[in-house]
Amino acid sequence: MAHFLPVTSRRRRIAAAAPEHTHPSVMLLPLTHVDARGPLAGADRVRRAAERSHRRVNGLLAAPPASTLRSDGGGAAAATAAASVHASTATYLVDLSIGTPPLALTAVLDTGSDLIWTQCFPQPTPVYAPARSATYANVSCSSKLCDALPSPMPSRCPASEPEPTSCAYYFSYGDGSSTDGVLATDAFEFGSGDGAGATVHTLAFGCGTDNLGGTDNSSGLVGMGRGPLSLVSQLGVTKFSYCFTPFNDTTTSSPLFLGTSANLSPAAKSTPFMANPSGAPRRSSSYYYLSLEGITVGDALLPIDPSVFEITASGRGGVIIDSGTTFTALEERAFVALARAVAARVALPLASGAHLGLGLCFVAPEGKGPEAVAVPRLVLHFDGADMELPTWSPGARGMSVLGSMQQQNMHFLYDIERGVLSFEPTNCGEL
Repeated sequence: MAHFLPVTSRRRRIAAAAPEHTHPSVMLLPLTHVDARGPLAGADRVRRAAERSHRRVNGLLAAPPASTLRSDGGGAAAATAAASVHASTATYLVDLSIGTPPLALTAVLDTGSDLIWTQCFPQPTPVYAPARSATYANVSCSSKLCDALPSPMPSRCPASEPEPTSCAYYFSYGDGSSTDGVLATDAFEFGSGDGAGATVHTLAFGCGTDNLGGTDNSSGLVGMGRGPLSLVSQLGVTKFSYCFTPFNDTTTSSPLFLGTSANLSPAAKSTPFMANPSGAPRRSSSYYYLSLEGITVGDALLPIDPSVFEITASGRGGVIIDSGTTFTALEERAFVALARAVAARVALPLASGAHLGLGLCFVAPEGKGPEAVAVPRLVLHFDGADMELPTWSPGARGMSVLGSMQQQNMHFLYDIERGVLSFEPTNCGEL
């Protein structure tokens, strides 16, 4: 059976380097693939990645339920909303430390959400305990940071309370997992954890005390989305970039650049981010929407109606780029057209990929491995830029997602100030 896997890049470790100050304008951070720290074989890694992708896309597609109030300690109320992210869909992790004295943790890097949060109870890495940090502080329910949470409720700050209460949050997800706690601030160090990394002295984050679902070797999440609670928004940086090393490379770090260190060559291609629809659920404001105009397989442009990729005024559909989804997911009608075109060009017997969670697999030639399968050229045609990709994954009804598997060995620059995504093929292990 053949499954398309990326090639391995040259191995090299990248160290974090940045001076300590309140809001670093330049940071270089190493990212680690979520499965690099576990003894998983190739097929198991693919299966686990597919499971994460299905859960993630289901969460992205889930319609947000009606907001409900829940009583929390201190009188604060939290809104229930279908959020777009959770740690069980992780692919790449960032090392950080929280508190004074600092406690080293590992969190998911996620461009599909805003909130930074960690678990405040026993977990794979040491537990973060607010009471042990001299710089921990609760966020008031009347603050702008609290108001930036999805589905803000007027009764977060009951009039009967003499003093502002703490800001409670509760996010539920499409796969039944959730995170529940209070919004707080503390000192964060990003990087090595030995004092040499970049420190942010007051960063808002969610302190989760009642979380359900897997964490995939991590202790929480670092949101990099477009909303006010994300890391990039709180730091005030105008751009960031990352370059993911291959999926099967378990030793090389992937670099994340924040601020002026995020740069590409003049040969990079660019496409504008689409404006988030004003009538969409508040969670959609986190997404980086792209304008996908068509797909080419081999040398043939597929007969896909462009409306398949359009986002509606209510926030349905559209195409987003998301570091938290592993395999790319195409809207079902587009995937069917692409799968037929690929199958016709590969000219090998189809095989069941059900045990891997994949929908398009082939029987490899006798005595040969996946590398012997001639995969046709796949190109995404965005507004102003074409992106050639190595592989695809199962489809989804409604939204299309450009996942991290198809972002490997491609340097992506998010220019927030200009509203542009730029990219160029790169050996990420050599940056």
